[in-house]
Amino acid sequence: MERALNKRFSEAVTFFRGLWLPERATPVGYAALIDAYDLQVPWPRKLRAVSERHRVYSEHGWEILTPRHRPPATFEGHLAFALKHEGLDLAVLKRLFQAVGPQPIAEWIRAKPTGSYTRRAWFLYEWLLGERLPLNDAKRGNYVLVVNPAIQWAGEGVASKRHRVRNNLPGTPSFCPLVFRTEALKAMVDLDLSARAREVLGEVPKDILSRTASFLLLKDSRSSYAIEGERPPQDRIQRWARVIGEAGRHPVDAEELLRLQAIVIGDARFVTLGLRKEDGFVGGREHSSLRPLPEHISARPEDLPDLVSGMTAFDQEAAGQLDPVIAAAVLAFDFVYAHPFEDGNGRIHRYLIHHVLAERGFNPPGLVFPVSAVMLEEIDRYRQVLEDYSRRLLPVIEWRPTAGGNVEVLSASADFYRFFDATPHAEFLYHCVYRTIERDLPEEAQFLRRYDAFCQRIEQIVDMPDATLDLLFRFLQQNAGQLSKRARTKEFAQLTDPEVAAVEKIYLDLFEA
Repeated sequence: MERALNKRFSEAVTFFRGLWLPERATPVGYAALIDAYDLQVPWPRKLRAVSERHRVYSEHGWEILTPRHRPPATFEGHLAFALKHEGLDLAVLKRLFQAVGPQPIAEWIRAKPTGSYTRRAWFLYEWLLGERLPLNDAKRGNYVLVVNPAIQWAGEGVASKRHRVRNNLPGTPSFCPLVFRTEALKAMVDLDLSARAREVLGEVPKDILSRTASFLLLKDSRSSYAIEGERPPQDRIQRWARVIGEAGRHPVDAEELLRLQAIVIGDARFVTLGLRKEDGFVGGREHSSLRPLPEHISARPEDLPDLVSGMTAFDQEAAGQLDPVIAAAVLAFDFVYAHPFEDGNGRIHRYLIHHVLAERGFNPPGLVFPVSAVMLEEIDRYRQVLEDYSRRLLPVIEWRPTAGGNVEVLSASADFYRFFDATPHAEFLYHCVYRTIERDLPEEAQFLRRYDAFCQRIEQIVDMPDATLDLLFRFLQQNAGQLSKRARTKEFAQLTDPEVAAVEKIYLDLFEA
């Protein structure tokens, strides 16, 4: 068995488990371990392989390394390589530990009791599986971090004396997605967008600021419904806007999520409120047979209580140790992947973004960043981000269709919702926040300044009620600064030709210049 594995670890290939390599090379690290032990897990977003050329480059989801990076062709060699170079993929590690059992890990630790990678593997085995290896506590070796903060965002760290490591995982065994420290994310964090938002708002008069905040709140609520393909009445949009405006005031727990679902659904006659009792999926159905055509399969109902409990613990503990936007992405996108409710998951997913940002004081008091509006404008990119994980998750979930057109999940899948790579989600959310601060906030404040100036100048020409004045503005806005024939003969028939000309010039001076 060991000889066969060692041979498999050493094979150079051009085609690997359905994936083309940029050149002939030997898969290493997680790729080699997943293949050798036939682990049914979502592939990591980037795989590594070693070629015979002395050039390091990345292409088509592979990082091709040089011969000097080649690890020993053993289980221990590839695991140490993964921990050193690839960061932590907790879903892969848990399935790997379950596949190999305790003996290889224990033997490796006994052989290298002070090794940093052996002690990290030891801790991760016991943390992920909840099983104690037959080993005495470590007595020697400097304390090492479980998560390498140069590779992935991590928490503050708590000492584990047994393993002589500092557990800086940003979560619990029930919920711990991870985010890689990419150049894009580091650049965004360095911008200090929270301070930038306060700088932008510091230039806005208080009366304008109050109205800007109200407009952006409604904009986010309306956009969140539009993303779901819904056009609810104004009162529902305003009701959800009030809920978003209160984000961050209540901890996220099962009771709070149920409250939010009830508000989102409103009329629950045709929806069962609460955690799902059946399996679920996102996608379509064949017209003739109603056979499911899943694009994403949700967590199993029996796994939801523990997943929600893990999210609650993350919100109340680990989220406070991460960058606020990264923490918001982790919580919100994992929620929508788990899809704990029959309906309302999408809007609550976006609410959770506001919740974390407000709870951490990232956005100025009383102001909501309308990230849903950016998501709606960039809906294709938003969907691509959502599909980044779903596309890799779907092939490893075993399921069968039910007579009612649903899916029945046959394989254990809870770990795939506890642990996933949330890097593209964090990058996208940071992009949305950046857009709202650098574009939406100043543009809306500037619009209100111009609108006020428009109203003041119109009042110097003709007196009219505020509602009529606003209607006049809307007609001009809809017709590129000119009153339509209908408006001039009906709603504003009492305006003289010189007054119409003056009104149109005021609008063009302020909004079309």
